[in-house]
Amino acid sequence: MEKQRYERPVIIKLESNMPNKFGLRTEYKPKTHIDNVSVKDLINEYGSPLFVISEKTIRSTYKNAKKAFTTRYPKVQFAWSYKTNYLSAVCNVFHQEGSWAEVVSGFEYDKAIKNGVDGKKIIFNGPDKTEKDLTKAIENDSLIHIDHLDELYTIIELSEKLNKKPKVAIRVNMDTGIYPMWDRFGFNYENGQAWDALNKIMRSKKLDLVGLHTHIGTFMLSPQAYGTAAYKLAELAIGIQKKYDHEIKYIDMGGGFASKNTLKGAYLPGVDTSPSFDDFSEAITSALINSDFKPDKLPLLILETGRALIDDAGFLLGTVISNKRLSDGKRTTIIDVGVNILFTSFWYDHKVTPAQPFTQYTEDTVLYGPLCMNIDVIRENASLPLLNKGDNIVIHQVGAYNMTQWMQFITLRPKVVMIDMDGKTHIIRENESIDSITSFEKVPEYLKKFEL
Repeated sequence: MEKQRYERPVIIKLESNMPNKFGLRTEYKPKTHIDNVSVKDLINEYGSPLFVISEKTIRSTYKNAKKAFTTRYPKVQFAWSYKTNYLSAVCNVFHQEGSWAEVVSGFEYDKAIKNGVDGKKIIFNGPDKTEKDLTKAIENDSLIHIDHLDELYTIIELSEKLNKKPKVAIRVNMDTGIYPMWDRFGFNYENGQAWDALNKIMRSKKLDLVGLHTHIGTFMLSPQAYGTAAYKLAELAIGIQKKYDHEIKYIDMGGGFASKNTLKGAYLPGVDTSPSFDDFSEAITSALINSDFKPDKLPLLILETGRALIDDAGFLLGTVISNKRLSDGKRTTIIDVGVNILFTSFWYDHKVTPAQPFTQYTEDTVLYGPLCMNIDVIRENASLPLLNKGDNIVIHQVGAYNMTQWMQFITLRPKVVMIDMDGKTHIIRENESIDSITSFEKVPEYLKKFEL
């Protein structure tokens, strides 16, 4: 018989706040395996902390999203949002599934080209496109989404210089009942900015207006806001058809769909409150189908969702460094995962699961990272079992933004591995080293010698 794990006896002050409708008790199950691969084995082989990506989860989630839209609308195209996670292995999984590339910088554009994406299937968004970036996009026949008038005038100039007719769309911001309104980007629908830009494009006769684009917000919890946005873009497209006898080929609804993560301050977990792909697709496709488009003239529907497609596929494995009591008696656990590699801990109360068996005793705990800064808080309050030094934990739903917004601060960034469809692991990004960091530094000769 296996020897039972010893846990020291403790005495704590009973603090019972008002229960929610689910009661007070929280049940846990250890997360010992990811896609049938042992968490302990992963840490032993690749180190801690460690990012783990599940290819199986990516493909399954993508197929569910695609099914939700293609069963409701005849022409649908996804474009993978590079800013959400631009590791090439991740991007290529989406490209293998048929997704185009959506980029917001020259760096991301070059990455998509390097990954083998046809320039005609790259959507170039964002307010900062240099002349060099735009030239490259025009020569590759990419879809350029114009953000402001200065960009519009630059593209017109480049079209003359390159003797090409760039394929363009405009980004439209609008009131969808969600506040704050994202009117920093693009041209406003209500005050006429959008029509002003469209008229300039059509009257120049130097650009090929092929689409309309919007991105109404991030982590959106209201599907109907997308329905409102789709209806307004349809109105613009139909207006262009009537005024210029010009057909808009696609409507791009952007991204922003909420994942199943739990926002800080939320009363209920995200898995219970975030809309499904069916909810979003029903609102968007109904608005387009019920608009005045002729049945045989429906535009292609493009979707740039990122977070909702990748969050569930990402895990961050870590190790307990120590436990402490704060001056008020609050239990704290320090782990080797900091906010420098888990940027989304500022937004979400990530689910944290022990990677080994434990008893049912739990205590409200502050989960700190290893950084020498007071804001290095992974969870401000989590009901966790008692964890000992050397125990391992799994942080869930970290696939979006953490591997693009992370930073080298105090500690080096760790490895990222992907578990493939057959349960084999592959390193898809090496960990940093002192050499990889200092290789970019230059020290003047007069500073190379010193005495202490």
